[in-house]
Amino acid sequence: MGTAVEVSGAPRAAGGPPGELRRELTLPPRPRRGGRIALIVAAVAVFTAATCLPAIGGVELDLGAIARNWRNGAEKLGQLLQPNFAFLPRTWGPMAETLQMALVGAVIAAAISVPVTLWAAAPTNPNRWTRGAVRAVVNVIRAVPDLVYATVLVAMLGVGALPGVATLILFNVGIVVKLVSEAIDAADHRYMEAGRAAGGTQFQINRATALPQVWPLFVNQWLYTLEVNVRISAILGIVGAGGIGRLLDERRGFYAYSDVSVIILEILVVVIAIEVLSHLLRRRLV
Repeated sequence: MGTAVEVSGAPRAAGGPPGELRRELTLPPRPRRGGRIALIVAAVAVFTAATCLPAIGGVELDLGAIARNWRNGAEKLGQLLQPNFAFLPRTWGPMAETLQMALVGAVIAAAISVPVTLWAAAPTNPNRWTRGAVRAVVNVIRAVPDLVYATVLVAMLGVGALPGVATLILFNVGIVVKLVSEAIDAADHRYMEAGRAAGGTQFQINRATALPQVWPLFVNQWLYTLEVNVRISAILGIVGAGGIGRLLDERRGFYAYSDVSVIILEILVVVIAIEVLSHLLRRRLV
């Protein structure tokens, strides 16, 4: 009975009251990973440097061109810092066309993306053959850059807003179907199991249970594509797909950088305004 028991370095008499038991909690030492992190950083640095060596097939980066041409860059930057606001009224028509392209592309893509998304997700389409075919088509659509779509469609349909709208539809469908279908795959589907237990068909289950659950995801992605469409429309016009991009390419071709500066500022203001409006709508609807 006279022996002492030591708990975490604090002795007490065996059989003593529980209040005499003192425990000292200590955290285990943090594992040291400095060597591993340093090795990873060094490997990434070496690989990056290797990609810049033309002797082994890397990208040739002529850093000396920055030193040789800095005066030219400074001159162009100075011209961009002197916007010609008298040119602004001429941009209103092309900018309105850009907004119309963005809105029409987003709305048509929204209507197409709902059934395609349900066909691409496993819980809403148990048939793996049709689901695999839909996913393959969507992956092909996403794999092709938007500028490639615009270039080909301009050659097929002619210069104007139509090839731009078609490009935005393809681009938006690829984004929405990919993101929303993956979210459906990762979600809990007990409500769908209850629908199957009640004897409902897959169409009835999707309409009554799946769609109400994923509407917020659809709305969020549709608003996001509307924001992106304005930016993309400004670029698509460079290849002849209509909108403010055509005017931007025209003024750049004439080296009218003061006019280019006005167009860039206008695009910036419009994009920020749409993002603010989209944020307000998202807070109310999602």
